[in-house]
Amino acid sequence: MAERSSSERPLVVIVGPTAVGKSEVALELAERFDGEIVSADSRQIYRGMDIGTAKPTPEERARVPHHLIDVTDPDRPLTLAEYQRMAYAAIEEIHRRGRLPFLVGGTGLYIWAVVEGWQIPPAPPDPELRRMLEERARREGPQALYEELQRLDPEAAAFIDPRNIRRVIRALEVCYQTGKPFSAQRRKNPPPYRTILIGLTRPRAELYRRIDERVERMIAQGLVEEVRRLSERYPWDLPAMTGLGYRQIGAYLRGEISLEEAIRQIQSATRDFVHHQYNWFRLNDPRIRWFDLSQEDVEAIAAWLREQLP
Repeated sequence: MAERSSSERPLVVIVGPTAVGKSEVALELAERFDGEIVSADSRQIYRGMDIGTAKPTPEERARVPHHLIDVTDPDRPLTLAEYQRMAYAAIEEIHRRGRLPFLVGGTGLYIWAVVEGWQIPPAPPDPELRRMLEERARREGPQALYEELQRLDPEAAAFIDPRNIRRVIRALEVCYQTGKPFSAQRRKNPPPYRTILIGLTRPRAELYRRIDERVERMIAQGLVEEVRRLSERYPWDLPAMTGLGYRQIGAYLRGEISLEEAIRQIQSATRDFVHHQYNWFRLNDPRIRWFDLSQEDVEAIAAWLREQLP
């Protein structure tokens, strides 16, 4: 890739719902365009959480360099500001090597924080306040905190998954500390890249079938043992341990539900999560060029991308 001014340097972004096929497409495109992949997945950052997060395999990582995978432990979550800073650093390094960066993932918060250059609210973490909110979530249920966020900041609540208690608590923390809505403090300073946004989608019935098959595949690959090993090191109420898949298998390991019920709950919760992802990545967003993978293949995406690159 020839040397360009910073504003001309491309950043390819691949978004879409869980199980649509982002990883496979990203690998193919990165190989064809001499690229490297920067993960935008809020769970693949955790070491030891491999199967349940559909983390790229060692073989896939050998094919194409991956960044921001296995960067922290489950008991040390990253703040959004930390992720954004690390993503920008990875993108800069990839550009410096003359290669093409691909930002790939389904975590809308991560994607737009990087693409739009969110200025993260200047409210440092307050451990005591967080402990109080976590205790309240245990006592009253996570929905109680989410309903409070809906009252304080309905705009932020619309884009935060109510099951992601850590994000809900962070938004409330900012509201309490600054006296202003979390969403109102999200100023933007777009980074100096020419961003090329690719969206991947499929018919809903096909997507749901792929979700069900993926969950069954995770079980066959050893998800139960992965969660069992993690539970020997980390408490069940740790935010990372209450994530999709880990929460349900945890309930099975504690004898609260059967394995069949855990699988059914994971499949159902993942389908619900897809609805939330489409709130982040809207099919009518003019910035995103959508490809329906039931009708268009990687060849079509590569041909379109080639036209976008100088």
